[in-house]
Amino acid sequence: MIKNLSFVSRNKSSVFLLVFALIVGGVGAQATVRINTASGGYLVCVNSKTKVVTHPGTSTCPKGNKKLVLGAQGVAGANGLTGAAGLPGKDGAAGKDGKTLWNGVKDPESTWGAPGDMFINSVTKTLFGPKNLDGSWPAGVSMVGPQGAQGPIGLPGLNGSSGGSGPAGATGATGATGASGVAAPIVTGANCIGTKCTYKIGDTGPGGGIIFFVDYNDIYTGVNYLEAAPVGWGNAITVNQGGLTGETTGSATVDPLMKWCSDTTTLLNLNLWTHSGVGKGATNTSTADTACAGGAIQAAADYAGGSNTDWFLPSIGEAMLMYTNMRQIGVGGFVADYYWSSSENVATNAWIQSFVFGYQNGNGKDATYYVRPVRAF
Repeated sequence: MIKNLSFVSRNKSSVFLLVFALIVGGVGAQATVRINTASGGYLVCVNSKTKVVTHPGTSTCPKGNKKLVLGAQGVAGANGLTGAAGLPGKDGAAGKDGKTLWNGVKDPESTWGAPGDMFINSVTKTLFGPKNLDGSWPAGVSMVGPQGAQGPIGLPGLNGSSGGSGPAGATGATGATGASGVAAPIVTGANCIGTKCTYKIGDTGPGGGIIFFVDYNDIYTGVNYLEAAPVGWGNAITVNQGGLTGETTGSATVDPLMKWCSDTTTLLNLNLWTHSGVGKGATNTSTADTACAGGAIQAAADYAGGSNTDWFLPSIGEAMLMYTNMRQIGVGGFVADYYWSSSENVATNAWIQSFVFGYQNGNGKDATYYVRPVRAF
């Protein structure tokens, strides 16, 4: 600290500099930080003899001068108290309402929503909107597109490899001798097998067609034999096809081509498993004939070969027997293509039998395929 400042009056400029330094920063010991900076203070030198104060602008004083550091920055004080929170600002103006997409289980009412809104009927999948300024809703637009056309039938898959033969099982014990049965009737003829002795597969039937199934084991009620119409049957009669195309006229020995029925969109409830087996073709045809003014159903029902009026379009099970049994003996003259059955698949589809690879498929009733009636007796 400075103990005697009487020398200050001898030099006014020195007095001014000293007072200014004391006001701004005070007098302190030599700073331990960089001198001649705001944080380290400013060095002044006091001549011991003349008492003149100088500021050399260096970090040392000339010999014979006292060294003083003025205006050194003190230690930072503690933080002041936090001021009170300011008043909240005013709310901004409300924004414009956005448009809303509504949904419900019925068409929108006039009191629902605001102009510009949209509405979806989730049951009918109908879109309404945007709502008019007068509060009314415009007519709805269906969001369900039209049904696409049915794609073509895919190519048949490759035949799978044959499985290996399993080991032979052990011979079972001999059963007890059964009771004697009733003696079979004495029959004659080369075609006699079991109790069905009039026809065998491949024989000409009473309707002028070809026998393709014999129920030797009495499995099916009311069916002893199944007879297929002869090839070219559709050329021997006039068939009412209801304007459907594809029937060949004249004497060519080919089966006719036609649609399944004149009504190609109605489900006649012939799509159940019970309408696919042997013995179901006759009832399938009579049921569908009430709704069909033409097509394969009508043509088969109208055929009267051999003066018989009980011809029908075979079920898909009967069509499989016709393909399998007649192909084994190479008779029938079938076209290497698809033939209609009387078994439905869905409202717009019915089952067809391939006479190339033997598989079965469902296809559109409005497609044209070959037709071959059959009869049971």
